[in-house]
Formats: sequence, structure tokens, C-alpha cells
Amino acid sequence: MSGTAHADYPIDRVRDQFPALQRTHRGRPAAYLDGPGGSQVCRGAIAAITTYMERGGANLHGQFPTSHETEAVFAEARAAVADLLGGRPEEVAFGPNMTTLTLSISRALSRDWKPGDEIVVTEMDHNANVDPWLAAAADRDVKVRWIPVDRATLTLDLSALDSLISERTRVVALGAASNAIGAVNDIAAVSAVARAKGALVYVDAVHGVPHFFVDREALGIDIVTCSAYKFFGPHVGVTCIRRELFERMKPYKVAPSPTAIPDCLETGTQNHEALGGVVAAVDFIAGLGAGDTRRARIESGYRAIEAWERGLAEKVRQRLRDLPTITLFEPGTARKTPTFALDVHGEPPLEVSRWMADEHAIFVADGNFYAVRLGDVTGVNPKGGWLRAGLAPYTSEEEATRFVDSLEEYLLSAGSGRR
Repeated sequence: MSGTAHADYPIDRVRDQFPALQRTHRGRPAAYLDGPGGSQVCRGAIAAITTYMERGGANLHGQFPTSHETEAVFAEARAAVADLLGGRPEEVAFGPNMTTLTLSISRALSRDWKPGDEIVVTEMDHNANVDPWLAAAADRDVKVRWIPVDRATLTLDLSALDSLISERTRVVALGAASNAIGAVNDIAAVSAVARAKGALVYVDAVHGVPHFFVDREALGIDIVTCSAYKFFGPHVGVTCIRRELFERMKPYKVAPSPTAIPDCLETGTQNHEALGGVVAAVDFIAGLGAGDTRRARIESGYRAIEAWERGLAEKVRQRLRDLPTITLFEPGTARKTPTFALDVHGEPPLEVSRWMADEHAIFVADGNFYAVRLGDVTGVNPKGGWLRAGLAPYTSEEEATRFVDSLEEYLLSAGSGRR
């Protein structure tokens, strides 16, 4: 691939902030193209975690410095996530991951559901944003409706949305973007219909937040949940819930959990050292932008990230489209993240993934990535799923080129029978 993805993007400075990029595998520099499954961690997050642990940690509510410092870390992390997602600090809660938070939130909301109520989920989503809602619906005798995937465009088919969402709908749960094929969903269109019918909108933004600005207010979202380990930080789940809704929720909890928001959703002791890493991950994104506030710098930083990733991704897609023995599953002309889901005809994705790691130190993934319904729709589940690669803000042009070059080499060797 010739030329640059975006000449003004400081790729060398960005890469310097990720120590893991110095790793080699079998004598070659590792290319981390498995970001959809988990990004690498920025240097600032690593330092924040280490500093907290080296200075001495403590639990909350103590009358001594380390406890006060832990409480300050909580406050800073809530403020950072509020800036990231467009909420207020008191609307931000933490948990082990997005899946656990979604399970807790679905249980809390469903306590008020009654037989005859309905919920809406999608064929596009990761099962973390499907199964908790299905389980809650089964327990409460609530009907489940599905937003289908358009088989031709590989986008959500919203043509019947006005009939799918009714006055009986309690929650519409959908993803900001597909973790498997990268399709960016039209959240605003769905939320407009949901709000008109009185339904809540729950968005899994795990695959969106690493790549683009997710503005809760502009998109009409009631609850947005994601995981910091997908956006350059540690393994912490975060959620941002509209205050008026949060205050009405009745989470299942044990006595040590406070009754006030947002602590009422945070069952047990949280990962204190990791919360400092969440702040640093948000600040990494903000550090790529400009503006008078962190919120403004975050939005500006995302514009820089999108421009870089989009330039690289289009070059990769063009080359992949030209390979005759590959099917690229992409959402047509719709907006998409720099994520490539492939069917390498006749080749098990697990074997291709292993070969690329062993021969070229290119780390890509295989499987259906828990987008089970989408795997059924696209017919890849019986084949072992997709081969998936994803770009990140730290992906270099050389790595993107090496990915396609190595795939071409694999296809040539497979065709000749030499492999």
C-alpha cells in the first residue's frame, strides 16, 4: 500500500505510548491486529496502575491517606468516563466487565417487567448484549422481538422498526458497532422510535468506543456500557446511566453496597488500581485532540483516530476485495470500524490464524466472537467462524501491509499444496 493514511497523524508518537509493540515473536516484530478482542494498554495506564500499587492501596471510607487517595481515584475515574461518554460523574458505575454489568442491569430493570411486556434485541449483537436480556425475559414471561440483519447489506434492517418497537416495549438493546464485522449501527434512528414509544435504549459500546465518539445525549441513549480493556486501558467495565433512571433502578445487591447511585450497582470491592488506568486511557484519546475541555479534546482526538484508521482500512479492504478466494463480510457502503471479517475459502480460520502468528508474527483471531446469531445469518459458524483482523490507533501502515501480504502468501502456498 502506497502513500500515507493521514499525513498529520503522529503515528510514531502514538506507538511510543504502547510498550507491548516492542514484542517480537519468532524473531519478527509482533503486529497486534486482534484489537476487537482487546487492545494493547497505553503507557499512562500501566504507570497509573503501578503507581497506585507502589504507593499503597486501601479500601474506601478509611480515615487515613491511602483510603482518601482511593476515593480520589474513584472520583477521577467517574469524571473521566463521564467526559468520554457524555454523562455526569454520578451516573458512572464500574464492574468487572461489560457482560457482568449488563447482567446486573438487566436483572435490575426486569424486576418491574410484567407478562405482556416486550423487549427488542438484534441479530447483530455480541451475546453479552443478548443473553442477559433473553434470560430476564424468560424469567418475567416477556416477549422478545428481534431486529434482523439485512442479508444483502449486512446492516440492521430498520424498515419494520416502528412495528417491532411498541408501547409494550420496555428495553431496546443494541450495539454501537458489530465486534465481528465492524458495522456501525444507526443508534439515533433506533432511539428516536424507542423514545416515542416510551422504551429505554441500552447500548453496548464495547466495539464503538475504541474507534469513534459515542455521545450519549446526541444519540438518545439511556444506558451505555463498555470495557476499558478495549480502549487502551485495563480490564474494567464501565456504564453510564441517566440519573433519573438510575435512581429508580433496584439492583440486586448485598448489604455492604450503598443504596445511593452510582455505588448501588458496584457489588463488592472494585479494582481500585485499575481505575487509575481508566483515567489514563481516556486521557490518551484526549491527548490526540485539541480543545479547552477534556470532553472537547476527546471528540477532537476521535476525529484524528477515525481519519487514521479509515485511511488504512480502505487500503486493506481494497486489496482484500481483489483476492478471489476470500469473502470479506462488510456492511456495504455503511459506516464501519476498521474491522475485517473474512472467510478464506476452504481454509479453517483457526489454521490461518495460527499460520499468520507463527510465520509472520501477525496476531489475528478466529471464531464467531460470540456474535452467534450473526454467525448463523452469514453461514460461517459451521466453518469455524471468521478470520478477523482489526486496526487500532497504534497500527502502522507497515503492519497493515504485512497483514495482506502474508494472507496472499498463505493463499499461494495453500493453492500450490506446499503448506
